[in-house]
Amino acid sequence: MCRNIKTLFNFDPPATEEEIQAASLQFVRKLSGFNKPSKANEEAFQLAVEEVTAAARKLLDSLVTHAEPRNREVEIERARIRSAKRFGVEEK
Repeated sequence: MCRNIKTLFNFDPPATEEEIQAASLQFVRKLSGFNKPSKANEEAFQLAVEEVTAAARKLLDSLVTHAEPRNREVEIERARIRSAKRFGVEEK
């Protein structure tokens, strides 16, 4: 799956519409193989992004959990550490 699509559920503050739309765009790009569709495919591509965004919003709104919401800053730092270990990049 595309590594650019991030988990959006159970964060405080909740995922924004922009984050959901960006994840949907990445998903449609991955499925279609287009980074930017041709004029002939542009309408179908945009419709797919809109539909995936709506489905993602519906999913996020319907999920429930008893876990504490995750902190975005903590998750970013964890990802940074994982990346440094994986790619051997030193922390600054």
